[in-house]
Amino acid sequence: QVQLVESGGGSVQPGGSLRLSCVASGLDLVLMGWSRQAPGMQRELIATINRFGDTTYSDSVKGRFTIHSGSDLKTLYLQMNSLKLEDTAVYYCSGRPRYESDDYWGQGTQVTVSA
Repeated sequence: QVQLVESGGGSVQPGGSLRLSCVASGLDLVLMGWSRQAPGMQRELIATINRFGDTTYSDSVKGRFTIHSGSDLKTLYLQMNSLKLEDTAVYYCSGRPRYESDDYWGQGTQVTVSA
C-alpha cells in the first residue's frame, strides 16, 4: 500500500555533507521521518515532519541535520552537515498513512563517515 525508496547514501569524510532523498507512493501520508541503525545497535529516530511542516529532531543530530519534504509528503530529504564518525549507519525513510498507526519503511541507504 505504501512504497518508500531512499537514495543518496555514500561515503564521506568527517565534517563533510550528504543529502538523502526518499520518494513515497501509495496511500496518503500524514507523517514522514528518518531513522538510522548502526550494526548491533538499536534503531534511532532522528527526524520527523508532518503534513503541516512541523519538524522534530533527536539531540544527536539537531543543529547538523535538516529534514524537509514536498507539500504532499511524497518526497522527503535529509540534509546532513558536519558529519561525524558516529553518524555511520543505515538510514531509513518512513511514512505513516492517515488511517493507520504503524509506519512503512524503505529499504535503507548506507551512510559511511570515515577519514
